[in-house]
Amino acid sequence: MSSSDVAKIREVLDRYATSLNDSDAEVAVAQYAADGVFYPYNLPTATGTGELLAAYRQIFNTIKLNVAFTVHEVVVNGDLAFATTDSKGQVSVLEPGITVDEANREVFVFTRGGGEWKIARYMFNKSEAA
Repeated sequence: MSSSDVAKIREVLDRYATSLNDSDAEVAVAQYAADGVFYPYNLPTATGTGELLAAYRQIFNTIKLNVAFTVHEVVVNGDLAFATTDSKGQVSVLEPGITVDEANREVFVFTRGGGEWKIARYMFNKSEAA
């Protein structure tokens, strides 16, 4: 595991976090591999670029996020890696216009292709039981 690989994965995570706060579906999806899979909390699984783009657009049409990620670990093994994170901040539900605290824990799996790290799988759930 090289520190360069860890740094590159952290850059992907930083771009992804920025895309969430900017409600930018295109930038979010650009962090994924072409066959990437997103397992969102309480929504259907999205597989591949088209479904990912539709899922993020749906999410961003419903909510506005203001969250910060904390990376707990990044482990690299060849062309595969994983990272565990948590995120905290606020989510604004656009209709009816309410804002509530938001806290999640996340698992990212990455693949390296063509020298670039991309999200292969991403799953999150709530930090505390409702």
